[in-house]
Amino acid sequence: MQELDLIKNPFETFKLADELRKEAAGEEVTYVVNRNINFTDICVNSCRFCSFRNRRNFLLSLDEIRRKVEEAVDYGCTEVCMQGGLHPNADLDFYISILDTVRDVSKSIHIHAFSPMEVLHAARMSGLHYEDVLKEMKRAGLNSMPGTAAEILDDSIRAKICPEKLSANQWVEIVKSAHRLGIPTTATMMYGHIETWEQRIRHIKLIREIQEETGGFTEFIPLPFMWRNNSLGRVAKGSSGFEDLLVIAVARILLYPAIKNIQASWVKLGVKLAQAALFVGANDLGGTLMEENISKAAGSTSGEFLSVEELEAVIERAGRIPRQRDTLYRKL
Repeated sequence: MQELDLIKNPFETFKLADELRKEAAGEEVTYVVNRNINFTDICVNSCRFCSFRNRRNFLLSLDEIRRKVEEAVDYGCTEVCMQGGLHPNADLDFYISILDTVRDVSKSIHIHAFSPMEVLHAARMSGLHYEDVLKEMKRAGLNSMPGTAAEILDDSIRAKICPEKLSANQWVEIVKSAHRLGIPTTATMMYGHIETWEQRIRHIKLIREIQEETGGFTEFIPLPFMWRNNSLGRVAKGSSGFEDLLVIAVARILLYPAIKNIQASWVKLGVKLAQAALFVGANDLGGTLMEENISKAAGSTSGEFLSVEELEAVIERAGRIPRQRDTLYRKL
């Protein structure tokens, strides 16, 4: 496989990735002012990598969600990002009630919510096709979706780490349907557990193929596996920092020029490694978050909130130009 040469010559790969980052995105590094709302940790699935499921057995009330959205609006957030476990009673009406609650607070804030797995769960619980679920969610105010639940888009891996989750093909079909309906998504890859470099590369190339067909991805976000407090962590201890940087560089090269934006997740990588990623292909640092529960439950020590001032300082210390964006990468 020709792409594996990128792994054999990492420093050349870093150099090329930085050159392509410069061509694609210039010297600006973007961020979004957002709030993360994880509305429940109750989940019918039992993914081996998850440290979040049933940890506290909480389900936010609509009033609690409303207060969090009001706080986000007061802070100046342009986006609320909402995801949760697969609650056993979460049918389409459950998800619509969350969207309605956000829209009661703000008609303009961008709602970035519900992974392809949550869409499929709502469809199953309501006896509907997932495309009908997407249409109803969009009608209720959904603006875009996180492309999470992708993990590695290889069913031989999924059978071992998340056998109850949607298949690779189902993930692809739901994402393509969202794009066709005018619902953009992010694209993600969770790596650093039992997958190989070949499987990572195939995953990234599949993301590129989808983007060339639909144009619906806003960004690609590599997510290192967080190994604490989950059963998969007993056999896989995650990636090294060097490997994290190499994944970002390889993604930049393989996705160029189809996907312009490569995000370094500061909450997963830590602030300093995310800063280093700006020199090997990344051009975005994600959001302020305000709170974050999923990585925290898996042992992340990077914190749950970075203020606008802190994010901009991180970017400026790397010699780059900070630029606030919205969810769709329009500069603000």
